[in-house]
Amino acid sequence: MKAGGLKRRVLLQGGSIALMLGVHQIARGASILAVRVWPAADYTRVTIESDTRLSSQQLVVGSPPRLAVDIEGIDLNPELRELVGKIKPGDPYINGLRVGQNAPKVVRIVFDLKQAVVPQVFSLAPVAAYKHRLVLDLYPEQAIDPMEALIAERLRDAPRAGSSSGSAVAGIAPSPAPSSAPAVDPLGELMAQQSMRPGPPAPPPPVTSGPDRPPVLVVPAPPPPVVGTAPVRPVPPPPPPPAARGGTATASRTDRIIIVALDPGHGGEDPGATGPSGTREKDIVLQVAFRLRDRINAGSVSGNPMRAFLTRDADFFVPLGVRVQKARRVQADLFVSIHADAFTTPAARGASVFALSQSGASSSAARWMANKENDADKVGGVNVGGHEAQVQRALLDMSTTAQINDSLKLGGAMLGEIKGIGARLHKGQVEQAGFAVLKAPDIPSVLVETAFISNPEEEANLRRADYQENLADALMRGIQRYFAQNPPLARSRQL
Repeated sequence: MKAGGLKRRVLLQGGSIALMLGVHQIARGASILAVRVWPAADYTRVTIESDTRLSSQQLVVGSPPRLAVDIEGIDLNPELRELVGKIKPGDPYINGLRVGQNAPKVVRIVFDLKQAVVPQVFSLAPVAAYKHRLVLDLYPEQAIDPMEALIAERLRDAPRAGSSSGSAVAGIAPSPAPSSAPAVDPLGELMAQQSMRPGPPAPPPPVTSGPDRPPVLVVPAPPPPVVGTAPVRPVPPPPPPPAARGGTATASRTDRIIIVALDPGHGGEDPGATGPSGTREKDIVLQVAFRLRDRINAGSVSGNPMRAFLTRDADFFVPLGVRVQKARRVQADLFVSIHADAFTTPAARGASVFALSQSGASSSAARWMANKENDADKVGGVNVGGHEAQVQRALLDMSTTAQINDSLKLGGAMLGEIKGIGARLHKGQVEQAGFAVLKAPDIPSVLVETAFISNPEEEANLRRADYQENLADALMRGIQRYFAQNPPLARSRQL
């Protein structure tokens, strides 16, 4: 009995100690584990990672533009102080920040902004290697138009093309010298330049719609230069030839820019797969995309200049649905998503090309791969509390048989060229699965798994510049082969 009483007292004391620790933990609040800042032209993301869910309130101040965020239930710690040093001078939205203990258990972060923003603040539950995350996405009040950005890039590159062969490749006249005149709209400037291209005058086409007629990016048979300040009126393109697909290149000759959307996978909060030596997928695929972009921008299809559009051109996260939206916004002719595969064992190896499937995956491996890639939004962090969720659901439901057939042709051309550089293929044919990023209904879309980054040998290859160059060459040849057999449709570039 005496021993039993002692045992009970020890247990009671242990329980009291545990209770005391529990009270201390509750009083202490959440622990901040890490802070990260991801600046980009599209938006800047600030992430605060903690061991428990954080609660916050925010206030936007207009003049000068500032954002104050109060995080409740925590004390100021060294991790939060690190935020100050993580703001880079080139951040498009954040000029600097201050952090301090505003009240007991309330830390205030004040962002000094370079421009007015529309903040999105939301929480993410633990996933992958992350604990709880409080996410602050700072978007510009005026959203960036990817079409205008693409046109502005074309205009910037026009003078570099020179006055000789470069102008012919670009298909536009050099930009005029800067002056003190008010800035013009990039689309209007490009269309004005197009109107000055040499060519026989064409009679005006019949007007078939009202003043809301969509403008075109590049127009055939432009009229003579217009003297004065009257705006250049867009001219509608001719109707496409009867055999738009499967005909000859000359039969489907168009006079416009051919746009290829390049989609480097993952980015920002989502590193993608990681190789045995620590190589991150998001870094490798962006490097390959840059190399392929240079080849596309220097290329042409049947005399028509090509242009690459990147869904991300830096290390930031882009939701799957937004990637599709961006490609559709610029009316891309093709969509190529670039990835580096990974598997649970290092033995898996080889490149693969995937197209969309409406009726299920072509193999269990394809289904596994699609599920893994579709989880990128969970890791990268998407605010699914509002309109974004509805947009994503709509995008995920869109697909067409014609798009899938064209995607299979594009994938087959690319797969043949990848094999031609001596790269090992994981599968000898284009596979199909329900990849969310391939669901643009009007753009032939493929997802290229360049290699298994989880395989030590292939990870080493992906890190080599010459391998990336050869891979970009193969993908470019695949694109050219596809267009040789499937000339691009004539279409208007609408804003």
